[in-house]
Amino acid sequence: MRVLHTSDWHLGRSFHRESLLSAQAAFVEHLVETVRAERVDVVAVSGDVYDRALPPVDAVALCDEALARLKAEGVHTVLISGNHDSSVRLGFGAGLMERVHLRTDPARAWDPVVVGDVAFYGIPYLEPELVRGPWELAERTHTAAITHAMERIRADGSGRRKVVLAHAFVTGGEASDSERDISVGGVSHVPLAAFAGADYVALGHLHGRQVMSETARYSGSPIAYSFSEAGQRKGSWLVDLDADGPGDARVDFVPAPVPRPVGTLSGRLDDLLTDARHADREDHWLQVTLTDPVRPREAMERLRRRFPHTLALAFKPDGPVAVPARPVHVAGRAEIDVAADFVREVRGEPADDEEIRLLGEAVEASRIKESL
Repeated sequence: MRVLHTSDWHLGRSFHRESLLSAQAAFVEHLVETVRAERVDVVAVSGDVYDRALPPVDAVALCDEALARLKAEGVHTVLISGNHDSSVRLGFGAGLMERVHLRTDPARAWDPVVVGDVAFYGIPYLEPELVRGPWELAERTHTAAITHAMERIRADGSGRRKVVLAHAFVTGGEASDSERDISVGGVSHVPLAAFAGADYVALGHLHGRQVMSETARYSGSPIAYSFSEAGQRKGSWLVDLDADGPGDARVDFVPAPVPRPVGTLSGRLDDLLTDARHADREDHWLQVTLTDPVRPREAMERLRRRFPHTLALAFKPDGPVAVPARPVHVAGRAEIDVAADFVREVRGEPADDEEIRLLGEAVEASRIKESL
């Protein structure tokens, strides 16, 4: 049995207002090619198929295309809902689909999808408050919810090997800046021991690939969704379950295509614009931190002449910054003087004649509007 473990597609997500749909479509193409080339039997998608509960139509169309193409390859696809998904919307038509198995209802977490001699259990994202009553849990925690689901799964005495899909934050996992907080009462973690008894645990939620144990892994997101993921290797886990017994499965990582890498740069503007060492970043989506003691003018425009895909800009002076004296009172002072003082304070140098002219026009326009 060969399983391809992927998660956190977040279809419909943008990156600092840049559409990622073409990059996500490239991943779908890679996914189908991998299924074909590696003769995959089951694709396990461990939640956050969409980026939000009401996804845009182009994201739904891409998901529909992906599932249709996987079905055409003859592969079984098991999907669970994540904390970004609407379990109702994602689960629509679950009883009508062939070879596409949706597990979005918590009550079906221990209802296996049986392929050959392997049982696949899909534990969707479990909101503790919603399952506490129906499941008569003593605590309103992620641990209590996952533990209950796993107890029901372990009770299956069929003797089949068990693969569990789960969308959760396992203790010891490393988060990035792009995951949504799922903590309840300040606690979001679930101990790895809660998943005891599974031959393989296909985890989703954390966006960096991680090995929690030989039989429990995060595949991570197929695309970087924050600058904190710069340098991460994205892709899926190819799991060969032909071995006997837990811990003996062979697992290989299949890298995903990188349509545009992400990166960070830091330094003074003039150095960034001239240093040949940064040539390899010219095609990256970039987060740039300028360390000039005084904010450079037209910084973003100048950066984009060399680095056209700069998306985020921050200022962090690397030396002592002269703090201009602040006026104690503004009452009775001309509006243009107050505005000019503000420019000098936030930028570290006074406004020039052209900026003073523009400020004056803005002040005058505001005064006219108030008098109407």
